[in-house]
Amino acid sequence: MKLVLAAATGATGRLVLDLALAAGHDVTALVRSPAKLPAGVPSVRTDFAHPDPAALADATAGADAVVSALGATGKGDAGVARTGTAALVEAMRANGTRRLVVLSAAPIGTVPTPQRPDKPRTDPGDGLLLRLATPIVKRALADHYRDLALMEDVVLDSGLDWTVVRPPRLTDGPAKGAWRTAAGRNPRNGWTISRADLAAAMLDAAETGVGGVVGVAY
Repeated sequence: MKLVLAAATGATGRLVLDLALAAGHDVTALVRSPAKLPAGVPSVRTDFAHPDPAALADATAGADAVVSALGATGKGDAGVARTGTAALVEAMRANGTRRLVVLSAAPIGTVPTPQRPDKPRTDPGDGLLLRLATPIVKRALADHYRDLALMEDVVLDSGLDWTVVRPPRLTDGPAKGAWRTAAGRNPRNGWTISRADLAAAMLDAAETGVGGVVGVAY
């Protein structure tokens, strides 16, 4: 399978890269710093805060799937998920590449945007404790979540064959090799998932073609 991986040197993207290479996929990495990649991985130097649509169109041409682990790592990166994903979508439309898998977050189904102002106040998969805790997290990460919500709008309106993967709190624990999924909502009372299993879930989505919004958690 020919994969293009955006943000392949990030905390989650690097794990997706390792799994994809181990599975024998042909991977091209879109990264700001190619020197951080393992030796021999083809790459295209890309700053997703200021993307080059033509370069992205060339990089994604002929891919079976594009997988994006884009997300802000600090306040200086605010907006990168929306900006970078919009450029990826434009590039894929230009060259006819159809399959897109993106990383979002569990609370985004309740973050309103100008395009989708009437989102529910709570996710149907969240139990009482999560419903109490989520507003606190949303306030603390308001800029990050707004960026992801706007990014989701770009994907949902793209016309591509897309999957949005929404995990809860991420840990650096070892892979368990098993997780729960739920279509269009969060898994019931899903508090955490390791980045290792999140990466596996994202690669699985690219390989199997499962579409829509997918909540993942233990």
